[in-house]
Amino acid sequence: MTIRVIVADDQPLMRSALTMSLAPESDIEVVGEAANGRQAIELAEALRPDVLVMDIRMPGLDGIAATRQIRRTTNPQPPRILIITTFDLDEYVVEALRAGASGFLLKDATSAQLVHAVRVIAAGDALLDPGVTRRLLDRYARLLPPPFGADPLPASVTPRERAVLLLISQGLSNGAIGQVLHLAESSVKTHVGHLLAKLGQQDRVQLVIYAYEMGLVQPTGSMPGPV
Repeated sequence: MTIRVIVADDQPLMRSALTMSLAPESDIEVVGEAANGRQAIELAEALRPDVLVMDIRMPGLDGIAATRQIRRTTNPQPPRILIITTFDLDEYVVEALRAGASGFLLKDATSAQLVHAVRVIAAGDALLDPGVTRRLLDRYARLLPPPFGADPLPASVTPRERAVLLLISQGLSNGAIGQVLHLAESSVKTHVGHLLAKLGQQDRVQLVIYAYEMGLVQPTGSMPGPV
C-alpha cells in the first residue's frame, strides 16, 4: 500500500528537500506541496493524503491552526500530521501536538529519519522522542495550574491501565513498559488501546499530553498517585 503524502513548508528549498527525501521510496508518494497552512488545508481536503508533513511556522495560517482545522474536518479519515520544527524545545510544538499532530521531527533530521517518521505516522502510531518530548512537556507543564480535586482518570480506567499511562508519559515503548510491568508486549498494546478508547485520545502523543494536563505527571518527573 502506497503512503500518500503532502508536504507543507513556506520555504521552497525545504519543500524540495522534503519531497526529494521521500520520493525515492517505493511505498511513499508525494501527491502535493503547500506553501502555507491554508493551502495545506485545501490540498488535504482535495487529495485525501495519509500523512501531512507540516512546517510549524508559516505565514498567514501557521501549522498549529492548520493542524487543528484539518483534524476537525468532516473527512472521516483526516491525514495524520507530522510537525517539522527547527528547535527541539520550540514552545509551539506542544500546541501543535495538542491540536492533533501525531509527532514532530527536527528540520535537521536525516532523510532516513524522515522516511521512518512518515511510515510510523501512517501506520497509526505516534512519533515521540522520549528525551526531547519529556523536556518539552516539562517546560510546558510549568505553565499549567496545579492539579486538585478528584482523580482525573475515569473510573473505568483500571490500575494496570493507569500504570501503563504513566509509563507512556515517560516516553517508554510498549516493549520497555512490558519489562517494567512484567507483561507481554501484546498485553501492553491491548492496554494502550483501552486507554485510547476510554480517554478519547487518538494516539500515544495525545495520551502523554492528557497525563500532563491532568496533573498525573509533574515537571520534576514525579508521578502522583490517586488523590
